[in-house]
Amino acid sequence: MKNFEGKTAVVTGAASGIGFGLAEKFAQQKMQVVLADVEEEALDKAVEQLRQYQHRVVGIKADVLIEESVGELFARAKEEYGNIHILCNNAGIGANSGDKAIWEIEKSDWEWVMGVNLYGVLYGIQAFLPHMIEHGEEGHVVTTVSLAGLISGAGTYGVSKHAALALTEGLNRDLIARDSKIGASVLCPGFVNTNIMDSERNRPSHLKKKSEPVVNEPQAEIFNLLLKQGKEPNEIAEIVFQAIKDNVFYILPHPAWDDNLRAHFEDILARKELIPPSVNDLAEFFKPREDGEKY
Repeated sequence: MKNFEGKTAVVTGAASGIGFGLAEKFAQQKMQVVLADVEEEALDKAVEQLRQYQHRVVGIKADVLIEESVGELFARAKEEYGNIHILCNNAGIGANSGDKAIWEIEKSDWEWVMGVNLYGVLYGIQAFLPHMIEHGEEGHVVTTVSLAGLISGAGTYGVSKHAALALTEGLNRDLIARDSKIGASVLCPGFVNTNIMDSERNRPSHLKKKSEPVVNEPQAEIFNLLLKQGKEPNEIAEIVFQAIKDNVFYILPHPAWDDNLRAHFEDILARKELIPPSVNDLAEFFKPREDGEKY
């Protein structure tokens, strides 16, 4: 996709973090932008912030956990701006299951995390893609995955992100097979300064936990610190925008992880035993780099 001015972008999870960064970048390119989020108050503030700069934006409350809500988002976005050209399936959550083993995690955690991080993406594709293909103009779909979709571990979050990656790889293959003008990308960032660790604020009442998780405090502290020290959402948005222009599928904005990813896939090809890293290993791995690159 090369031409952006006057075109329309829809971004889910747009009230904060990467989603807001993407919405702001598209608006700066003189696009019409639909910001969608489950948090209505935060969404209103985000829209007002962009309108202060005379950007053409609108906010629509939407819950990607609910298929009908995503369908309504599409209908309202199309009614507001007509043809839709960019869809960012960005909304996502990071549930904390503590040190529970996979078989010990509550069903409500699985339903919530898979519902938002996987089915939310699927609902977006099902609602928007027929229209985007039919209108015949250039377009692009971006799925926010995470490096957790490329490496092992991370419980329900990692499982959902691996699934979202596979889903978008399949989407990309189908778009190419049908000679579509719509491109696709997966955004796989490392640590970004967002509030994803506070996802519990948006957990629906019918999927509440029955018991509190036992948290690994040292690991949680390291993780929170790394998020705060990570790249800013506007940095990620710049990289994503260029990737859309260049039709890059795998968007890896954190080159500091390249060696780790390479080692992971080499271990797979070498048929090695999978050994999770310890907290001490993580602390050593995340020491500040001489080149200043962030994880």
